Amino acid sequence: MAKLNKEEKDIFDAFDAGELKRVRGSAREIARHKEYAEASYRKDARINIRLSSRDLRALQAKAMQEGIPYQTLVASVLHKYVDGQLQEATANKMLESDA
Repeated sequence: MAKLNKEEKDIFDAFDAGELKRVRGSAREIARHKEYAEASYRKDARINIRLSSRDLRALQAKAMQEGIPYQTLVASVLHKYVDGQLQEATANKMLESDA
């Protein structure tokens, strides 16, 4: 398991102690979010790409650190990028230098 910060540890401790209560409608909310997740990550297309062996080894190492298959890591990074959640560091540096 990844290292937890203090807030995360406090949440786990509260859960283990039975101090957390479910909110009304949580089952419906969980089901709704499961549907969103399944729709977002449905793998219905295939691509083939060429990478340098150095980049592939680096991706595989990163995925191993995260405890996930490297194809899942690649798909996640691509999804975050096209969704606008991930930006190139060089683009950020260029924007900062313009300010």
